[in-house]
Amino acid sequence: MPDSKTTRVLLIRHGATTSTANDRFAGSSNVELSDAGREEAARLSRRLASLRIDACFSSDMQRAIDTAKIVVEPHKLAPTPVKALREIDHGHWEGMVHKEVEKKYAKEYAAWSADPLSIAPPGGETAISVIARALPAMRKIVTDHPGQTILIASHKATNRLLIAYYLGMDLRRYRDRLGQDVACLNILDFSSPTEAKLMTLNDTAHYA
Repeated sequence: MPDSKTTRVLLIRHGATTSTANDRFAGSSNVELSDAGREEAARLSRRLASLRIDACFSSDMQRAIDTAKIVVEPHKLAPTPVKALREIDHGHWEGMVHKEVEKKYAKEYAAWSADPLSIAPPGGETAISVIARALPAMRKIVTDHPGQTILIASHKATNRLLIAYYLGMDLRRYRDRLGQDVACLNILDFSSPTEAKLMTLNDTAHYA
C-alpha cells in the first residue's frame, strides 16, 4: 500500500469489445463491451475487491464506463466520466481492420507507423493531442485526491502514452515499447501531481 503522502492510481484498460477480436480501429467509435470483456472486468473486480478504492474515473466512452462500473461495484462507487481520457481518434480508418488499412492506405499507414506521435490519419488525432488532453486530466485527479487510491479506466493508446510520459520515454515509441492488453492493470504511485513511479505494468494475472 502507498504511504499517506502518495496517491496511487490503478490505471486499467477497458475489457474486450465487439471490435477487439477482429483487430479493428475503434478509437473514437463507441463500441460496446463483448461478453468476454464483461467477464474480464468481473475477474479484475474480484481481484481488487479487498483493496481500498476511494474514487473512480473513466473515459466518457461506453466501453470504459461499463468496465469501470463492473470493477468498482464491490466498492459501491460510480465512475466519473472524463472526456479528456477517451481513446485516440483514427479518422477515416475507424471501423476498418488493421490489415485492410495497411493495404488500402499503405502510404498513410507507413507514415503513421514511422511517427505515430505527430502524424495522424486524415480526420484523426495525433498522439501529441492525446497526451495534451489526458495529462492535465490526470494531474487534476491526482491533485484532488492526495494520499488516496483511485481507479481510472481508459484505453490502449491513451494508457500507453501516459505511462510513457511518466517513465520519461521517447513518446514516439509508445506503440512498440509498451503493451496494454484488454482489462489489464497498471499501478502508478504519485509522489506529486507530476511525478509518478510505475509499480505494475500490463498485469493480467486475474485472467488465470
